[in-house]
Amino acid sequence: MDDCAHCVVFFLQVVLYMLSSLSRHATSREQSGNLKFLAKLGKTPSESFAMLQQVYGEETVSYTRAFEWHKRFKEGREEVEDDPRSGRRSTNRTADNIERVKYMVRADHRLMVRMISEELSINKNTVWSIITENLEMHKVCAKMVPLLSVDQKQQRVTVYQDILECLEDNPDLLGRVITGDESWIFEYNPQTKQQSCQWKSPASPRPKKARMSKSKVNVMLIAFFDIKGIVHFEFLPQGQTVNQYMYKEIVQCLIRSVRDKRRDLWENNP
Repeated sequence: MDDCAHCVVFFLQVVLYMLSSLSRHATSREQSGNLKFLAKLGKTPSESFAMLQQVYGEETVSYTRAFEWHKRFKEGREEVEDDPRSGRRSTNRTADNIERVKYMVRADHRLMVRMISEELSINKNTVWSIITENLEMHKVCAKMVPLLSVDQKQQRVTVYQDILECLEDNPDLLGRVITGDESWIFEYNPQTKQQSCQWKSPASPRPKKARMSKSKVNVMLIAFFDIKGIVHFEFLPQGQTVNQYMYKEIVQCLIRSVRDKRRDLWENNP
């Protein structure tokens, strides 16, 4: 009787496992079918993957798998089933592997080497060599740039053209320009990891330093300078309100500094 009970339990476990596998397979096939539809609509891989996540949540296929499906459907593939793969990853920098890596990187510049390696079944070192040597690419951080309107861009072009024309008539013009800027100055700044590096022998102990955070005590520095250097600077008292009256006083101090430190500008002022 016990043996029969064990057999029934084992049989039920097998059935549940098969049903679970079929369910996962059906979900995977369903998502690939949806990706095919999205690819034909002209959606990007990132947009398609985001839509899958909204529908399937935690059951969504991996990004790299969705990317590969999307690529194949864009190339005209109709089947929604995965192709069989070999277990061993390629280590050859063949023309085909270079082209496959190039396609993935161009489609999404934020892909990591590990993701490309897993999706294309290519060794990570090979992927890295293809990207850096064959494609001559390297990762950089995005640069913050101001977003200007068309009118603002045209105004800048006009100003620059006027400055160039003035420089042609008067090459010494920049020598008469005094500009200014302001910045928050902290009481102290902790050393960066790179700044605290030092050489050590294998036998010497590892250097240590206390953990420090950026100072909460700061003061605003306003400085004016020309091509020769600093003309005038001021540290504003804490709690000082920055308004037109304050800047009027600073400009008056700047005028006195120009008279004392740049006598040629003061005397030759037209």
